[in-house]
Amino acid sequence: MDQHRTALVLFALALATVIMVAALITLDRVNTHTTSNDAPPGTAGLARPHPPLNRAAGEPLQTVGGPSGAIRQRP
Repeated sequence: MDQHRTALVLFALALATVIMVAALITLDRVNTHTTSNDAPPGTAGLARPHPPLNRAAGEPLQTVGGPSGAIRQRP
């Protein structure tokens, strides 16, 4: 029974050592600087808006290479 307990303790120490080494190696390669959720000065923190469309509301989109009222059908 004493041999099993010794093996279990040695295994637990080896496992703890491996976990600590892995954590230290991981933290060594990770940038741990603190960041904030504040937007940089002069920005709203949002993506740039799309440019306005050059058409009136309700006007259909124009297709390239044809008149605005033409409907192209697939062959």
